[in-house]
Amino acid sequence: MSQQLKIIISGGGTGGHIFPAIAIARAVEEMRPGSEILFVGAIGRMEMERVPAAGYKIKGLEISGISRSNMLKNISLPFKILKSVNKAKEIISEFKPDVIIGVGGYASGPTLWAGIKKHIPTLIQEQNSFPGVTNKILGKKVNKICVAYSGLDTYFPADKILITGNPVRQDISNLASKRNESLKYFNLAEHHFKLLVIGGSLGARTINESIKKALPLFAEKNIQVIWQTGKAFNNEATELAIKYPNLRVYDFITRIDLAYAACDTVVSRAGAISLAELCVAGKPTILVPSPNVAEDHQTKNANSFAEKNAALFVRDAEALEQLSGEIIKLSTNEGLRKSLSENIHALAIKDSAQKIAKEIIELSGK
Repeated sequence: MSQQLKIIISGGGTGGHIFPAIAIARAVEEMRPGSEILFVGAIGRMEMERVPAAGYKIKGLEISGISRSNMLKNISLPFKILKSVNKAKEIISEFKPDVIIGVGGYASGPTLWAGIKKHIPTLIQEQNSFPGVTNKILGKKVNKICVAYSGLDTYFPADKILITGNPVRQDISNLASKRNESLKYFNLAEHHFKLLVIGGSLGARTINESIKKALPLFAEKNIQVIWQTGKAFNNEATELAIKYPNLRVYDFITRIDLAYAACDTVVSRAGAISLAELCVAGKPTILVPSPNVAEDHQTKNANSFAEKNAALFVRDAEALEQLSGEIIKLSTNEGLRKSLSENIHALAIKDSAQKIAKEIIELSGK
């Protein structure tokens, strides 16, 4: 009989950190039923809401990132880090985990550091081709680093690296079987072209403004839109939905599997986790990479997909003028949609969470 495990998963801040973490938790539970999993997040961030909604316990740290807009806010940061490390040590002492996993986000650093100091096996799940400062520092100390891209031995010790791909939400596979359910869920007409707009879990202003500008054209062309706006743009988009009945507006789409199943094309940012999900979903995609990320890695991601004919690529600075035209082009070109769908689906890695879970179990020694 296999032994149950006690696992801490730390991090969050965006869906790009939270959903892979939940996928890893589910995979551990599948391999070791009855295992106990505790999440550690940052107070006030979205993991404090999304993780309990997924059925897991979470504890919060009073931690934030570096403020680039208000440097005075950073004066208190060293005290927050010290307080968070001490709180993480308390959580670890009480929970007694077999392994601690960091998935990125503010809470990940203090929790991993506390675990290292207590000599508990630790693992980083690095999602990007360019790791952040915290992971670069901790990479020298942790036991294993699960990565999605080759070439990260530039930043991490080569003997600790395992290429696993990025975990995605399990419910976005087998979408064809959910088509009828999805149309009912979003109240959409079968015979109209359907667009899904997802600017990340927190929204993307450029994408939102571009969609807003294109709404009269979408109405004229009978294009239905499922639009994840993020909280900041949601009130404005909800007002627009009164004028445009072809809109379905959400600050956050809980049933993203049904949104993928319903749509004919997706507009998305080009973050690592978004791309991993889009590959599994296998939907024709237009990428609008965020320019506000380290080493401009989203643009590199989008370029890579465009070169493989796995997505169309619109630069953030050109989206207001060009995005609507690319959407209309795809809406009228079934052959292009088919080739984009086949090519992006060919890039999918579907067993990433299971590979990481296997590594966690090995690290536990149980």
